[in-house]
Amino acid sequence: MITASNITYLILSYLIGSIPFSIIAGKLLKGIDVREFGSGNAGATNTFRVLGKKAGIPVLLLDVFKGYIAVNLVWYTSYVPFSEIYINLQLTFGIAAVLGHVFPIYVGFRGGKGVATLLGFMLALFPQAAIISIVIFILTLLFSKYVSLSSIFAGLFFPFGVYYLSHTVVPTMMIFAVFVPILLIATHQRNIERIIRGDENKVSLKKKK
Repeated sequence: MITASNITYLILSYLIGSIPFSIIAGKLLKGIDVREFGSGNAGATNTFRVLGKKAGIPVLLLDVFKGYIAVNLVWYTSYVPFSEIYINLQLTFGIAAVLGHVFPIYVGFRGGKGVATLLGFMLALFPQAAIISIVIFILTLLFSKYVSLSSIFAGLFFPFGVYYLSHTVVPTMMIFAVFVPILLIATHQRNIERIIRGDENKVSLKKKK
């Protein structure tokens, strides 16, 4: 149902998702725009690469929190929890937050890939499936050292987690679950090309001496 309050929460979800924490961190800590360095993305991974873990960890957590908060704006509506319209609003608000991260209005619509914000969204609505995807991400990262590849693999397993682990499954949930890996593959096209060429950046999981 389209109401004025729902539209307001939808816009608010997008605006929350648009908050560019990586760019804010770059400006505050080094007076730079992180998009001008590293991979050129305004996301947590590039923040780690450009500013280090002291900035990267807070940015990662805040980006995750954006998705989590947006989904939970549904609490302020009058719909019955776990009803189909309630779940559909959660999905809509979460997608708006992810789009806000990818196309942030505050910084010229040039943001990150939306993985961390998508994770927050998934943790709020599909906690069990999200945890499975996190495990897949970590295992893939340990073996490949590629954050991009790990994100894609985690996304590929997500629909199965939603289908088998969610207590309530409505058609839109499965549509969204299938959309997740498609979104990740679409936003990581350049990374995939670099992996194929062999020049994608790997992360170091060992402490530097």
